[in-house]
Amino acid sequence: MKEPMTTDQLLQGLKHYRRIARQDMLRAPETPWPDAFLKHAECRREVYVALGTYAEKHAPDDVITHALELYQTIPFSTGTPENEYPDLKGRENALENFFLLVGLDPKTRREARSRRPKLTAPEALSPGEIPEEVAAGS
Repeated sequence: MKEPMTTDQLLQGLKHYRRIARQDMLRAPETPWPDAFLKHAECRREVYVALGTYAEKHAPDDVITHALELYQTIPFSTGTPENEYPDLKGRENALENFFLLVGLDPKTRREARSRRPKLTAPEALSPGEIPEEVAAGS
C-alpha cells in the first residue's frame, strides 16, 4: 500500500471518479448497449457517492475496510455477455477503481475477491436476494 491518504485526498479522488461516471452516463446513447452502459455508469457513480458519504464520517482505513466488505458481497459476473448484469459489473468496477485510488495491496484485493459469491442463476439476482448494501450501493 502506498502512503495513507487523508480524508480530503480520498474525497477528491472519489469526486474525480464521480465526474468520469457522469460523463459516461451522458455518452451512453452512443454505445452499442445504451441501457446497460447507462446502468453501469449510474451504479459506479452510486458507489462513489456512498463511499464519499462514508468517508466524511470515518477514517480512510475504515473506508477501505468498508469497501472490501461491499466488494465481497457482489456476485461474480465475469464471463457473462458485456451487456448483462451492468449493475453488478458497475459496482465491481467502481470498487476496483477505488482500490487503485487508495493503493490497496493486490493480495488483499485478491483475497477479498476469492470470498465473493458465485452468480448461480438470473433468479439469484432478484431484489429480495441481493444484499441490501449492494442493492443500495452503500
